[in-house]
Amino acid sequence: MKNRLKVLRAERDWSQAELAAQLDVSRQAVNAIETGKHDPSLPLAFRIARLFSLSIEEVFDDEARGK
Repeated sequence: MKNRLKVLRAERDWSQAELAAQLDVSRQAVNAIETGKHDPSLPLAFRIARLFSLSIEEVFDDEARGK
């Protein structure tokens, strides 16, 4: 799943470790989500969106819309 997590994190000048600490996940989990190797659980997707004061759709793109 495509996402804007890396861009949003960079805009705040947060490291992957800093973001991971705020989300209570590992740095490796943040890396896997940013690179599209892992899709977050729905509760984690909500936590990410809330952290950035965005909707889930503003952070994640399911790539299936409009197909």
